[in-house]
Amino acid sequence: MIFINIVITCIALTMLATALSTALPAIASDLSIDMTTGQWLTSGYSLAMGIVMPLTAFLITRFPTKKLYVSGLLLALVGLVLCATATNFPMMMFARVLQATGNGILTSMAQVILLTIYPPEKRGSIMGWYGLSLSAAPVVAPTIAGIIVDLSNWRMIFYVVMVIVVISLIWALKVFDNVLDVSVKKFDVVSFVLSAIGFSGLTLGIGNIGTYSFMSFNSGGMLCIGLVALIIFALRQFKLSQPFLDLRVFKNKEYTMSVVGSMLLYLVMMGSTMILPLYIQTILGKSATLSGLVALPGSLVMAFISPIAGKMYDKLGMKLLTIVGALFLTFSNLGMFFINEQTSVIVAGLLNALRCAAIGCLMMPFVTWGSSKVPQHLMAHGTALLTSLRTIAGAIGTAIFVSLMHNIASHSQVGSTLANEMHGLNMTFLIMSGISVLLLVIGLSIKKESR
Repeated sequence: MIFINIVITCIALTMLATALSTALPAIASDLSIDMTTGQWLTSGYSLAMGIVMPLTAFLITRFPTKKLYVSGLLLALVGLVLCATATNFPMMMFARVLQATGNGILTSMAQVILLTIYPPEKRGSIMGWYGLSLSAAPVVAPTIAGIIVDLSNWRMIFYVVMVIVVISLIWALKVFDNVLDVSVKKFDVVSFVLSAIGFSGLTLGIGNIGTYSFMSFNSGGMLCIGLVALIIFALRQFKLSQPFLDLRVFKNKEYTMSVVGSMLLYLVMMGSTMILPLYIQTILGKSATLSGLVALPGSLVMAFISPIAGKMYDKLGMKLLTIVGALFLTFSNLGMFFINEQTSVIVAGLLNALRCAAIGCLMMPFVTWGSSKVPQHLMAHGTALLTSLRTIAGAIGTAIFVSLMHNIASHSQVGSTLANEMHGLNMTFLIMSGISVLLLVIGLSIKKESR
């Protein structure tokens, strides 16, 4: 019952990470904002999740499981109510931060809970099924959101998720137990502030590279502040007897590789998930429903692959799985480099399906593989680090790829406005192909016996 509740909750809340990508044109029009500002409703959501996730390592080991889980649901619910009734961008952005905070707590808790209550021999399979909610939901969300926007309006997206969260809250109150050990420990405010400044500075700095000069404060300045804060944060953790976030987990090579691999995967996944609807709606001028339907084959592929990803990991090992997944990811992104304004949207749908197959194969196996190398007493820290870093990577991917696409298009002189926009899209996916090759390099460097 706990597992089913976690899956339903994560499907509903994880959908919110990308649901607004399809609805963004309608939201931007309604709130009188431009697309660059509007995309922060998605990248800002991921950024807020990434900031709160390091905090979850403390919360999970300090507060009873049931109370913390219910608190996460209530935070998300308040955010949903505010989003559904928002009349301006600041109000909606604040509501998105509340949603992300609740989802960040729940996502980190879910993985620690499942890795604790199930024995090692079942973790691969159970994390594969859990991966269905974590990986398929962000991809299927634009499809559902597109249909909702065309049939009703963008606010209805939040009302639908609100109903699911209320049901999940009532269910959690009935079935949840305090399954994780807790201990009394002091909250390190300085470490939390440093991690928040570091992650937000890094994300904002990189995300603004496509909009501002690298030498400006908005880009290079924010990036420097973020890096300095993270360096101070890391040095502080090694000096504390009870670290806010125990970085000793990085001493394990396989865990470190799983974190880097997850970050690269999220960078491409969130970037492509945001850009595909913009290609269909903004560049080609098609409907939100068609945009969602183009993403549908990928959603179905991921829904099929995610539950069996754990078994694939057990059978093939992480090395072969990573190599095959990285090749699929590279080919799918490279294919988008060659499309033009005359290319059928069916091609984009098929390439997206190939991309989703790769993501479904790799997302949860990376978590299972990395977590299997972490001692039980460091499980909460290892999970919090992995989930926060990959979420930050997703926020960076959303911000930087949208900015790059618009920046390249605005400086292109290949022909008409449509041709320039297509050139921006092509070059952005070419960059994604290069990132996918880095994932292939990781796969080739994994030891064959690593599982």
